[in-house]
Amino acid sequence: MDEYNRFVDWDKMDVTVQSQDVKELTCTEFQELKQLARQGYWAKSHSLRAKVYHKLISNIPCRTVTPDANVYRDIVVKIVGKRNSSSLPLPEFVDDSLVPTYCLNAEGIGAVRKIILCIANQFPDISFCPALPSVIALLLHYSRDEAECFEQVCRILACNDPSKRLIDQTFLAFESSCMTFGDLVNKYCQAAHKLMVAVSEDVLEVYSDWQRWLFGELPMVYVARVFDVFLVEGYKVLYRVALAILKFFHKVRAGQPMESDSVQQDIRAFVRDIAKSVSPERLLEKAFAIRLFSRKEIQLLQMANEKALQQKGITVKQKSRCLSMFCTVFLRQNVHLAVHAENFKSEIVSVKEMRDIWSWIPERFALCQPLLLFTTLEHGCSLSRFYSHSEGHEPTLVLIKTTAKEVCGAYLSTDWSERRRGGNKLSFFGTGECFVFRLQPEVERYEWVIIKHPELAASGSEPENHASPASNTLSFRGSPSDPSDRLSPFLSARHFNLPSKTASMFMAGSSECIIIGGGDGQALYLDADLNHGRTSHCNTFNNQPLCSESFQISVLEVWGFRDTMNG
Repeated sequence: MDEYNRFVDWDKMDVTVQSQDVKELTCTEFQELKQLARQGYWAKSHSLRAKVYHKLISNIPCRTVTPDANVYRDIVVKIVGKRNSSSLPLPEFVDDSLVPTYCLNAEGIGAVRKIILCIANQFPDISFCPALPSVIALLLHYSRDEAECFEQVCRILACNDPSKRLIDQTFLAFESSCMTFGDLVNKYCQAAHKLMVAVSEDVLEVYSDWQRWLFGELPMVYVARVFDVFLVEGYKVLYRVALAILKFFHKVRAGQPMESDSVQQDIRAFVRDIAKSVSPERLLEKAFAIRLFSRKEIQLLQMANEKALQQKGITVKQKSRCLSMFCTVFLRQNVHLAVHAENFKSEIVSVKEMRDIWSWIPERFALCQPLLLFTTLEHGCSLSRFYSHSEGHEPTLVLIKTTAKEVCGAYLSTDWSERRRGGNKLSFFGTGECFVFRLQPEVERYEWVIIKHPELAASGSEPENHASPASNTLSFRGSPSDPSDRLSPFLSARHFNLPSKTASMFMAGSSECIIIGGGDGQALYLDADLNHGRTSHCNTFNNQPLCSESFQISVLEVWGFRDTMNG
């Protein structure tokens, strides 16, 4: 045994990780360290992992005054006293029902509670940190004593590098991470998302469990492998692994009956028993095979979700809610509440179809209810009236029903008033959150693409050739070719003060036509009279076109998003 065994119940541990002959870690370059972490280089030796953890955590930039081991020794007796450590009450910012043991012995289990109480004493600004018990329980495996573990956890909590997000410590940060995860699932796990929508009354509640999967249900050997990479690469790793878990759940359980009345409980059970289906190596392999947004883009998306919550006054957890819930869902109305059967009426889609569409929109707008802004049945087939009723609303939803009973539409992230930046010329705008979809004859959502029209990339610029919508100057590609360190056109430049060259091009409007660029080579062209339309479809993709190449519009509707929490 090594010096890091005080809190470990070795009878419960995998003997293969106790003391394998692995060389010391000498590399300091980030890329090499990242590869070793992903490969599990130090996972084969308990003592080596402990030394690597100490090295990585000691390099975390922290606040000037960060509690250390000596502080713990000074305060632990005053805080804990002579009380039985195994029955110590925990602060409200953690969930008392989610304190994993991770093969700890009795002393280690008691130490988790003692350290949590001391951290609460030293970090009064922590208001919500459900992952903390898991992190402490894990780090006790690789600490000589309680004080050393306390110091390591404090360094993680006190990280002051704005570009290095580690553990959520407020309800606002945690809840916005749940919303961000929902956005990522919607984009990267569409098959699993479709299943969640079908079997869950509140899909947002399911996704709010994502950190619980990692820091509550996942077995210790898996958590340790995730933590290996997390300490090197940061928060993005957590999103990757949670997405991979959802993908595997869908693969294993798709087509099978539910094991309980709740898909939320089924996923938790799947994660607890994940060893029956997926090895730690396979889980990480899947996680890193996902071509996720850049760290910067995820940070911006998180900021957008935090801003949406702040604008609605949601920054703290309501104490009246049951603390056994890992995340509250009171702040976001589920799809069924957002689209009221009694209050919703469309000539194009049913309540169920609108709920399907609502499950695709970004999480921060799931707070809103659909609001009819324009319909050709009431306002006539006039493009100018289309603009006048749609402008001032962001985002909007366009629904189209053709005379052939085809139904398609688009989610548009940006206010149509942005079209004026190009003067009288056709100019493109929008963000990568835009997408087009088809509901009839069958449901299909198309991922975003870039409309290659470089001379229009700068805000307010004019095209060199004022071509008709059917011109060959518009071409499509399935994904951006920018270097990985640059922003892809996912978020709006004007929302985040980004350079205009990063602005996206998905929507275009003039007095003569509307162009909506969708995904997988799909695009909609609507003429000024709103009676005729055309689609563009790239034949290199297997997806079927949105609708007929040329079609007659029977009904067109534009829907806005009404903020029900702020009136």
